[in-house]
Amino acid sequence: MIGLLTDFGTVDSYVGVMKGVIYRIAPDVRIVDITHATQPQNVRQAAFTLMNSYRYFPTGTIFVVVVDPGVGSERRPVGAMAGGYAFVAPDNGVLSYTLAELGEYHAVALTNSEYQLADTSHTFHGRDIFAPAAAHLVAGVPLDAFGETLDDLMMLPSPMLRVEGKQITGEVVHIDHFGNIVTSIGQMHWVAPERLTLAPRFGENVATVPIPASETVVYIAGHTILGIQRTYSEVGRGELLAMIGSNGYLEIAVNQGNAGAWLDVSIGDEVTVRVG
Repeated sequence: MIGLLTDFGTVDSYVGVMKGVIYRIAPDVRIVDITHATQPQNVRQAAFTLMNSYRYFPTGTIFVVVVDPGVGSERRPVGAMAGGYAFVAPDNGVLSYTLAELGEYHAVALTNSEYQLADTSHTFHGRDIFAPAAAHLVAGVPLDAFGETLDDLMMLPSPMLRVEGKQITGEVVHIDHFGNIVTSIGQMHWVAPERLTLAPRFGENVATVPIPASETVVYIAGHTILGIQRTYSEVGRGELLAMIGSNGYLEIAVNQGNAGAWLDVSIGDEVTVRVG
C-alpha cells in the first residue's frame, strides 16, 4: 500500500500523474490519498499530519510525502524505513515528527537514476523521483539500492509546548476543513468525568500534568474560553469551546461553526492554558 500526502490540491493533474507513474511500475498496488490539501509549502503542517496518520495504516505501507518548497534546490530526496513503514520525501524536515516518534530509522539518498524517470525535471520531483521510488519499493527493490546511507536528515524543531507551574503554552499546528483549531497541547486524556491528564507529546522534560476540566481557562487570539468540553453539543450553536480532538490535542472549535475564520488565527499563533 502507498499513502500519498501532498500540497498539490486536486484541481491540477499533479496527483493523478503521480498515481499513473506508480501504476506503470506497480500496477497491483493500492494507493490511499491521505490529503492533498496541506497549505502550500507548509512543511510543518505536513509533518504533523503524517505523524497523526501513519499509525492507522498496516505495517509495510510506503508513505510518499511531497510538500517541497525547495524542489530543484540542494535539498536531497530521501527514503527512510522505521517502525515497519517506509517513507519517501524531500529532506526538508517533513518526516521529523514521525521519525522522532518511531525512534531508530534507516535512511538513504534517492540518487540512483535507475529508479527515477528519465529527464528528471527541476520542478516536479513528486512525479520523477518520489513516485517511482515508492513504486519500486513496493515491487521489492531494497532501500539501499536507491543510494548511499544518510545519518543527518534534517529535523524540524518540535512544536512549542511549555509547562510553567499552572500555565501551559502551546501553538496552533493545524486548522482543519471545519475550521477547528488544533494546538500542540497534547496528548490529553480523560481519566474521569471532570479530570484530564496531559502526557506531553512535544517539549523537553515535561511531566504529566493533571487538569481539572471545568476549572481550566484557555486563551487564544484575545478570547477567553472557560472549561474544556467533551463534545460540541455541550455549548450552544455558534458558541466557542475548547475540547479534546480525536488525536488527543486541545482544539478550539465553534459548535456548528468555523473557529479558524472567527478567530482569524494562523499556524504558529500562541495558545495559553491556565490550570485550576
